Amino acid sequence: MDHPVDHRSTHRWPILRSAAFALLAAISAMAVVATSCSSSPKSSSAVSERPAGPAADLSQELTGSRAPFIGAAAGTAIPAGYVEQEFVAAGSATSYRASGTLGADGQWTFEPDTSADYRTRVLVRRPTDPAAFSGTVLVEWLNVSGGIDANPDYSSTEEELVRQGHAWVGVSAQLIGVQGGPVLVSLPGTSGLTGKGLVAIDPERYGSLVHPGDGYSFDIFTQVARALREGGSALGGEKPKHLIAAGESQSAIALTTYYNGVQPLTEAFDGFFVHSRAAVGLPLVAPGKYADLAGSMAASKPTILRTDLRAPVMELQAESDVTGVLRSIDARQDDSDRFRLWEVAGTSHADTHLLGALSTQTDCGLPINDGPMHLVAKAALRALNAWVVSDTPPAEQPRLATTSTTPVAIARDSDGIAIGGVRTPQVDVPIQVLSGEPGPNPSLLCILLGSTRPLPDPTFVERYGTTFASRFEAALNAAVMAGVILREDTANATAQQTSNTPTSG
Repeated sequence: MDHPVDHRSTHRWPILRSAAFALLAAISAMAVVATSCSSSPKSSSAVSERPAGPAADLSQELTGSRAPFIGAAAGTAIPAGYVEQEFVAAGSATSYRASGTLGADGQWTFEPDTSADYRTRVLVRRPTDPAAFSGTVLVEWLNVSGGIDANPDYSSTEEELVRQGHAWVGVSAQLIGVQGGPVLVSLPGTSGLTGKGLVAIDPERYGSLVHPGDGYSFDIFTQVARALREGGSALGGEKPKHLIAAGESQSAIALTTYYNGVQPLTEAFDGFFVHSRAAVGLPLVAPGKYADLAGSMAASKPTILRTDLRAPVMELQAESDVTGVLRSIDARQDDSDRFRLWEVAGTSHADTHLLGALSTQTDCGLPINDGPMHLVAKAALRALNAWVVSDTPPAEQPRLATTSTTPVAIARDSDGIAIGGVRTPQVDVPIQVLSGEPGPNPSLLCILLGSTRPLPDPTFVERYGTTFASRFEAALNAAVMAGVILREDTANATAQQTSNTPTSG
């Protein structure tokens, strides 16, 4: 029986902007700078039989006097027509060990290692009316880079999820989110919460949860997927048609390891939304341990995502991810019939849309990036879903241009705007310089937040005269035709640009 949270009366947690916690766990290492399968890949929707394996028990709903806690969405309203519920995910998970070398081609072979019991949580947001459910579930590996669970991909794509009737499931896959651990980046307004974990944050609700360590995270994620496929109360009794794995930043790095080593064994997911990954994968670790992503980034060799699996991959990278601390350029790969890479000009790892009110509390010496990454993320998700459902691949997009210098850098025009990559009207008809380059404050946080700078001369009027509106509309239509901004989001794109347009000068 369903027991939806009543958001009109339930005590909500103090408002913490979710994506503020979605910053890469490896930033503490910035100064250093981390199987066999079936034959030719086919559409993931054509998979008739998946390897058998244990599924998580999702029968117990989590309740308490306070609403579900998540760093990103705490205090925010659930969309109209949607219900939020929270469940225990319980079972016995396996860890993995590598068989052979983890090579740069991503053709990794994993073997089961040890096993351990787990009790973690899953957070579900789904259409209240089963008839409104599209059949697609976005399963997000919750991000713990800020020392607490956060859901940056939900924050970026919520409007698209609701428009299409998709369900969203957030999985507390890692040890820090459940039982606490080291905080790699501190954010304003978060003291007393980060690094504590769900068990300590709300013992009434989460006191029974137990996580055996990050080595088991991959199988926990798989077992939740298997349970969702079976239907049951978590999805209101509905059986999904398609499961898309999603993760941003550290979670995208985890999905890199999952895709290369675990997906060949399980075929648990139909598609992968890999958002802002580094050039390496999350390491395999011993029982009870945290994954040392910082050390892995310093010591591990880059790896691409393998290209021989059925499930397609949409990799979405911000400008700052490519040559910044994440160095995704070291694992840049060509598009294929199962892989797409979109590198978005004028964007940063996190920005004003993700940080919300916290963006004004962060002094980076310049305003942080106010770019359109969330608009492109929604278009990327729609394109990936079409790929999964109907085997219609997304449009290929140009890569960001880079310099021939050492170290390599993003090539820029005379305004300082990135050349190449996914183009939006915000960079093609600029009113400000949106960049992945940070402001002058050298803090670890600011390095990931990019910047928004005034345009250099000529002035706005000298540059555009009376042509700005028509040029912006033409660039917006071009982005829609290219598939990188959705028609439904054009009003939002125009409103954002209009609010920043100078009235004189």
